[in-house]
Amino acid sequence: MSGAKALISALEKEGVEVIFGLPGGANLPIYDALVGANVRHILVRHEQSASHMADGYARIKRKAGVCFATSGPGATNLVTGIATAYADSSPVVAVTGQVPLNMIGKDAFQETDIIGVANPCTKYAFQPRSPAEIPETVKKAFYIAESGRPGPVLVDIPKDVQTAEAEMKFPDLIKVRGYNPSTEADLSEVGRAVELILKAEKPIIMAGGGVILSGAFAELQALAELLMVPVVTTFKGKGAFPENHPLAMGPIGMHGHAEANKIIIEADCILAIGARFSDRSVGRFDEFGKGMSIIHMDIDPAEIGKNKSVDVAIVGDVKSSLKTLVKLLSKKIPKRASESPWLRRRKELIQYFSETIKDYPRDITAKKSLKKLRELLPAKGIVTTEVGQCQMWASLHFDVIAPGTFFSSTGLGTMGFGFPASIGAKAAAPNVPVVDIAGDGSFNMTENSLAVSVLDKLPVIVFLMNNYMLGMVAQWQRTFYGRRYSGVHQHNCPDYVKIAEAYGAQGIRAQSMTELEKAIKSALKSDVATVIDIPIDPDEDVYPFVAPGTGLKDMIVGG
Repeated sequence: MSGAKALISALEKEGVEVIFGLPGGANLPIYDALVGANVRHILVRHEQSASHMADGYARIKRKAGVCFATSGPGATNLVTGIATAYADSSPVVAVTGQVPLNMIGKDAFQETDIIGVANPCTKYAFQPRSPAEIPETVKKAFYIAESGRPGPVLVDIPKDVQTAEAEMKFPDLIKVRGYNPSTEADLSEVGRAVELILKAEKPIIMAGGGVILSGAFAELQALAELLMVPVVTTFKGKGAFPENHPLAMGPIGMHGHAEANKIIIEADCILAIGARFSDRSVGRFDEFGKGMSIIHMDIDPAEIGKNKSVDVAIVGDVKSSLKTLVKLLSKKIPKRASESPWLRRRKELIQYFSETIKDYPRDITAKKSLKKLRELLPAKGIVTTEVGQCQMWASLHFDVIAPGTFFSSTGLGTMGFGFPASIGAKAAAPNVPVVDIAGDGSFNMTENSLAVSVLDKLPVIVFLMNNYMLGMVAQWQRTFYGRRYSGVHQHNCPDYVKIAEAYGAQGIRAQSMTELEKAIKSALKSDVATVIDIPIDPDEDVYPFVAPGTGLKDMIVGG
């Protein structure tokens, strides 16, 4: 069997159903082996989008997404998506073609040391040197990508290794020397956490993306309802807890909910679950957590104490750790009452900020638009976002009801992520409506994926809040640079309705709330992609806002 055929067989044995990719000279044997395979190949228009699609697929399926690219620029184009997946702990297996073994290191045409490039932004990078290595390499790649803290793995295969023949052995199980992802929590640490929680008068749960990755939604809700404590999330953890739940307070951070930012700095005990204490979530590390006890629950021991010193560390799978914690707490206390001074404080803060933070004075605004989308989109509809103001408005004004149905590029903040990621999500869940909440600047970067959406019958909705500006940069220039704009105007170009129609998609411009409601209903019924172009005033800012380098207590709630 050839190396290329062994690769495809190994992928089939891993249960891979969809591959996102683009062929080129160095991976043509792999594409030839795809002919007749029991795998759907989705041809992308740029390799960056292939890795974002694989990432979006992985976040919905909760198993590794797969993308292909050729050598050199094809491989390097994948890297932005690979780094995005790495920053957000998303399992992706990227397969690249490489120049033949005897040409490596000789500056051959389209040669790049992709192993060296990818090493800092993957969990591991392989380069099999003989075809017989390929089945075991693929098994290891999936095991590493999906186990422990998930992440991307690269498999770079020289062209002559793809064409060479060998006798193949496909392993059923694999061990990787030196790689032992922890899954079971230390019971003594869980016991210490119970003591701290029971002593606290103002405890709070801070749920991060690890809750979503481990699927620990029911366990998190059981813990919150047993203790009757407020639940905030990081932005990556948005959707870990139903945002219409009576204990929910939404995301904290730079563009978190004002009441969430306020209550977390008033707490005396924080239970951080699957969260990494990023600067975007907690502001200044030297300020956050002062005078509080901190319990940190995470599968990755490297995250413990990295940004914040903690009182108790519970290392292990979040779902398993939460089950144990709930079990121990249940033996100590009955379910607490739904009224307490701490919960009354929660209500006060919500009431205060709902009256303090005013919407932008215009008929159609980002907030009103997103509220309308939430009203019309089924609870289980999947939402991705682009990066910029659109992302932050989504954080503030779009409530996630069904856990695990919302994701964004939160770690790397990759513009151009949301649209291809939404196509990947649609491939993973074809019967569920999928919406990309977009801004014009970010959508511009990967809008050519409209061709993929139309031709591969993966209809998604692009909810385009369009101010023809790089809106977040413009807001920072208004706030920190005395309104001196530089390089942010996009000058009413292109016409997104015509762009959509040119690709065979549906384009609708909605200039009032009435037109927007009709557009959303039409898009939800459409069997092709729909771009809803929503004009937003270029001066509409995102509030509240915590300026870079400041703490949550310095939150700005209006202009």
